[in-house]
Amino acid sequence: MNWNWSSKQLRLIAAALVVCNGFFPAVWILFTSLKKEIELVQKPITWWPHDITFSNYMRAFTDQPLLRYLGNSVTVALLSTMVSLLVSACAAYAIARLNLKHRQLILTSIIASSMFPLVTLLVPIFETFRALNLLNTYTALVLPYVVLNLPVCTLVLVSFFQSIPKDLENAAMIDGCTRIGALWRVVVPLAAPGVFTAGILSFVNAWDEFLLALSLNSTPSMRTLPVGISLYQGEFTFPWPIISAALIVAIVPIAILIALFQERVVGGLTQGGLKG
Repeated sequence: MNWNWSSKQLRLIAAALVVCNGFFPAVWILFTSLKKEIELVQKPITWWPHDITFSNYMRAFTDQPLLRYLGNSVTVALLSTMVSLLVSACAAYAIARLNLKHRQLILTSIIASSMFPLVTLLVPIFETFRALNLLNTYTALVLPYVVLNLPVCTLVLVSFFQSIPKDLENAAMIDGCTRIGALWRVVVPLAAPGVFTAGILSFVNAWDEFLLALSLNSTPSMRTLPVGISLYQGEFTFPWPIISAALIVAIVPIAILIALFQERVVGGLTQGGLKG
């Protein structure tokens, strides 16, 4: 047998494995959401649903207030993303443009702050928000998500801001712009790929987060999608088709977001890696 494969063939095989690893779970969840529960216990395993049904999606919305969970997740993710971009853009601009002492130490501290396990921060965060009477509110999730997303967003934007010529800002300030005005009117638009990349990362992190959402918002009306999906499971029952349908509902918004902005996100990640 001839195993003399070219580097191009090896790269294609590696890419195919990565794609399969990423897409197979989502495809399997989709197929499961279209099956009847009796079909899941049949042997041999049926890959494609024999009798396609959409009743699982109807039950996903009726067994739990899934639409409410979806609205809460959208609200929290959007608010935390907007605040994260606002604060991280200012921080990144200061690091990239101002003559700060110990600049490298600041960047190192930002990276180090993102390495703390979330579970170690849970108790102080919970006690703080309980003392402030902010539990079971959007604020209880938005503020921690902003803090958790700031290191990544700031590091992404710093690399882009450094690549923009200072002459453009100087010209804007000569024309009457303030430094803040130059940031939002000149620097941020030119760094659009980085802004989109930071925004998508922030949104996805807030959308998927489970631990804080479970601990800080316990009332049914304030639960987010990841917490709500975990409630379909009973003590002795696991309605996998209904859970799979709810998971597809959770996946679709992120898939649409990535599909709409994939070129900007990919461009932002690659350009940021090259410029950083």
